[in-house]
Order: sequence, then C-alpha cells, then structure tokens
Amino acid sequence: MDKYNFLKMVDHTILKADATKDKVDRILEFAKINGTASVCINPYYVKYASDYLKGTGVSVCTVIGFPLGQNTKEVKLFETKDAISNGADEIDMVINVAALKDKNYDYVKQEIKEIYTTVNWHNKILKVIIENAYLTDLEKRKVCEICKEIGVDFVKTSTGFAPTGATVSDVKLMKEVVGNVCKIKAAGGIKNKSDVEALYAVGARRFGVSRTEDILKEF
Repeated sequence: MDKYNFLKMVDHTILKADATKDKVDRILEFAKINGTASVCINPYYVKYASDYLKGTGVSVCTVIGFPLGQNTKEVKLFETKDAISNGADEIDMVINVAALKDKNYDYVKQEIKEIYTTVNWHNKILKVIIENAYLTDLEKRKVCEICKEIGVDFVKTSTGFAPTGATVSDVKLMKEVVGNVCKIKAAGGIKNKSDVEALYAVGARRFGVSRTEDILKEF
C-alpha cells in the first residue's frame, strides 16, 4: 500500500461535539488537496461540505442514528433523506444494538433494509455500523448475515465512541461472513500506518480516520 492507495480508502473524519466550522474547514481542505475517498462529518455540516467539495471528487459522508443507534427507524429514515437532500453521498448508520441483543432480528433487518432501499434508490452508499464493542461473536455474525442478505455496500466496525474500535479479529470475522458481497470499513482507534496495514490484510477496504495527516506522514 502506498500513500495514494491509502488516501483513496480514507473517510477523513471529524465527528466530535466541538467540531466548529474552523475545524471542519481544515478537514475539508485537507481532503480536497489530498483526494481522500470522503470526509465523514456530522449532518449539520453536510450541505456546507457538499458545496465546499463540489467538483473535487471527494464524497461527503455523514452519520445516522449516531452514536447510540437508539433512534426509532422512522427518525433514522428521516435523517437519511434529509442528509441526502443536503448533498450526502455516503450514509453511515448505527444499528439498534439493543434490538439485536434482544434477538429482535426482524426489527434490525427491517430498519437496515428500509434505509438501504432509500440510499440505493438515490444511488448513494450505505455503511452499516454494527458497533462490535457491545456484541458477542455470534451477534456480530448475525448482523453481518443480515447485511449480506440485504446486500448493503459496507459493514463498519465501530462508531469510535464505544469502549473499543476496529480490531483485526473483528474485521477477519466480518470478512468471513460477508465475503465479497459487502465491503468492510474499519473505524475507531486507528492511529498509525501499522494499524491500517494490519486491518487491510484481513479485509478492510475503507478506513474511518481522524488522524489521517499523522498517518500520511508515515508513508
């Protein structure tokens, strides 16, 4: 992997509560200059980012039901439609972790399916955040099987707000389940080039990174 391949797989991310316009501007300008796959920002900045990055080839990614996933399905659908109308190209949605742990698989599946249908109809990309930190391996497999059946674009490891983030073992497990049907986004706690390379080796093909500039210096 060289730095150009790395950049084309990076969702350059700023999702903190204190993400002021000055901080977002720095993220957007870096992405614009370096050609990252996307910027991943909170919904509040989607329209601004879409205008800023128009014509650059950098996608605008935002988060839905973030970070807990406990909004109702209807609220998540509204968030998704609103984000797309404001210019979002990619949607990272958080599953309802509690529903999954309660074995309410029909609800989990229906929520993902309805959001995917909306995203796909607009020719956008959906990444499903399964938040591995709270799940058993059996639960991880179950939600990945649901995502594979629906055919979502990506399954994603983490929000970055849970106790743990992306791990090699989790990405390996996810890849075993989804195969080539869904791609895998690793996010949460990715700090250096070694982390990226280790996650790539087991199947991750997109990386949610807030330390992109530091990692880029290692190449």
